[in-house]
Amino acid sequence: MKKIIVLLIICLSPILIFSQNNNSNSIVAFYNVENLFDTFNDPITKDDEFTPESEKRWTNIRYQKKINDIAKVISSLNNADLPVLVGFAEVENKLVLEDLIKTNFLKDGDYKIVHEESPDIRGIDVALIYKTANFKYLTHKKIPIPLNTKYKVRDILYTKGILNETDTLHVFVNHWKSRVGGQEKSESQRIKCAQILRNSVDSILAINKNEKILIMGDLNDEPLNKSVFKTLKANNSGKPKSLNNLMLSLSKNGFGTYNYRGNWSVLDHIIVSNNLTNNNSGLYVKENTGHIFSADWITFTYKDGNKTPNRTYGGPNYYGGYSDHYPVYIVLARKR
Repeated sequence: MKKIIVLLIICLSPILIFSQNNNSNSIVAFYNVENLFDTFNDPITKDDEFTPESEKRWTNIRYQKKINDIAKVISSLNNADLPVLVGFAEVENKLVLEDLIKTNFLKDGDYKIVHEESPDIRGIDVALIYKTANFKYLTHKKIPIPLNTKYKVRDILYTKGILNETDTLHVFVNHWKSRVGGQEKSESQRIKCAQILRNSVDSILAINKNEKILIMGDLNDEPLNKSVFKTLKANNSGKPKSLNNLMLSLSKNGFGTYNYRGNWSVLDHIIVSNNLTNNNSGLYVKENTGHIFSADWITFTYKDGNKTPNRTYGGPNYYGGYSDHYPVYIVLARKR
């Protein structure tokens, strides 16, 4: 009898492990890491300010501190497990990502990298890392943003994969045109970014309207701005082809991911297709909301009590903080 029980446990163990893996919560995050540059001078891009000889004195010691700081933040998003997917803005190249995933904080995730060089004049890109145990990579490509401007904007990074062996996910990582020159003056450029992203989403849904879409990024616009709410159709209306911005309610309630001169804005977004928020079965976003990670230890508090993300630099001044943005994340779960 004991032998039979032992044999049953051995036979059922893989099934139990598989079941637990598929039903556990999965964290998906995005983080604008504020100029995560290596210390080497790239002759092709304007990265000179992030070298040891520059005014900022970007030394290897400061670089290694930043790498470990960012890794610590990512590992702290969920006490139970490391995130399955993490999108990034403002990484210089694949090398900094390789250094990041090798840190003690992240090495147990066995992460792989999806990255492409963008035409940004400073050399900053978007990227994605994924846990190989939970996400099966299928394909990726970069989606150019043709703007009639002097400075080129970062490409959109598209990745397709299978989460926990059950759900195909289409993931878009973005870093839209900045607000340099003013929000209104530069708005048309972000609308163009939104149009190109919307076209890519529509091309996927035209093949299968039930495909699961996940968009993340620093859009340099807020949830109710035209580019996001109208052009991208991330308006939470529930209408066919509309998208759900999981940061919208946080924005309406006065929360923010970025602080400019004392004013909070939600510039960092996680947006999903309707079938990830109104699903009666299968994969869904837990609590139908996004989250902003704003722990005290990544926050700077002024003498008057005002708070802001604790940044690495302010101009040439080194503050030794984490980033000028807070990371955002969602929790994916599964209904039977």
